[in-house]
Amino acid sequence: MTSLEPLPSTDPPHPGRTSLTATADQAGQRVDRFIAEGIGTISRSRVKTLIEAGRLTADGKPVREPAEPVRAGVAYVLDVPAPAPARPVPQAIPFTILYEDDDLIVLDKPAGLVVHPAPGNPDGTLVNALLAHCGPGFQGIGAERRPGIVHRLDKDTSGVMVVAKTQLANDKLTAAFANRDLDRAYKALCWGRPLPPSGEIEGAIGRDKRDRKRMAVVGHGGKPALTRYTTLRTWHDSVALLECRLATGRTHQIRVHLASRGHPIVGDPLYLRRVPATAKALMPPLRGHLLDFPRQALHAARLGFAHPRTGETLCFETPLPMDMATLLDHVEGVPHGR
Repeated sequence: MTSLEPLPSTDPPHPGRTSLTATADQAGQRVDRFIAEGIGTISRSRVKTLIEAGRLTADGKPVREPAEPVRAGVAYVLDVPAPAPARPVPQAIPFTILYEDDDLIVLDKPAGLVVHPAPGNPDGTLVNALLAHCGPGFQGIGAERRPGIVHRLDKDTSGVMVVAKTQLANDKLTAAFANRDLDRAYKALCWGRPLPPSGEIEGAIGRDKRDRKRMAVVGHGGKPALTRYTTLRTWHDSVALLECRLATGRTHQIRVHLASRGHPIVGDPLYLRRVPATAKALMPPLRGHLLDFPRQALHAARLGFAHPRTGETLCFETPLPMDMATLLDHVEGVPHGR
């Protein structure tokens, strides 16, 4: 689960491809500054965002670092996308409702569904689906571009979410998440066997300086983060199923904390960068099933909270989705040793 962060600024009014060639006098300066000053109608912060999204090339090769020094004679091409709609539009996208009343909706978010529009995902999100389901009055609840969203799950994390349908629910649920006044638990399939079998992982989380798309445990400048975990099952020393609870709600928190301890989540596209040593103890085809799993094996299994209007305690649990359940069947049904 991730904490709420300000949305990036909107796109400039004139999208398209702009080409700039650096002179000898411009060589050495930061490429984001060079592009922003060369175009003149787009902010440097927006250029930085576009670079990190892979929309700048240098002589046809992608530029990923805003601080990369400019090279004389190189043709830089920035691809500026068309502006996103000021407000999300309703789209008939099916989703599973666990509970609904006048104040809120509790749903089981599938893996692959983005929660709200953002650069790279202008539509086809849960917010677009909610607008179609709830009608025009839903648009005014909370933030304009993410109405009703009081917490988020990463795109490829599945599980229980609650969405506010009234301003009262929005305000009270937002406060509950900020104060951690709720019951929520995740299930994660990770590599290796965490020791001790139950414990805490504490470490401030901030942007990875080497890759802006990743988060990392950092010594300075990050936000405090604490994850509590309990090992539910282990299979030799190769794979473990954990229950994780968040004392804080930072971006990619469970994924980052487990990876920092050498136990990345199976299938994680950002924090699993090489074949884990524990995978070598597994025989095919099980090794292949685990290494080829196409997303992080992380599921928000339980969410409990006080109803914002009545105060009644509500608690919702969902089983593992089919892909994770099938993966566990493979883990349980195949010999692990050589």
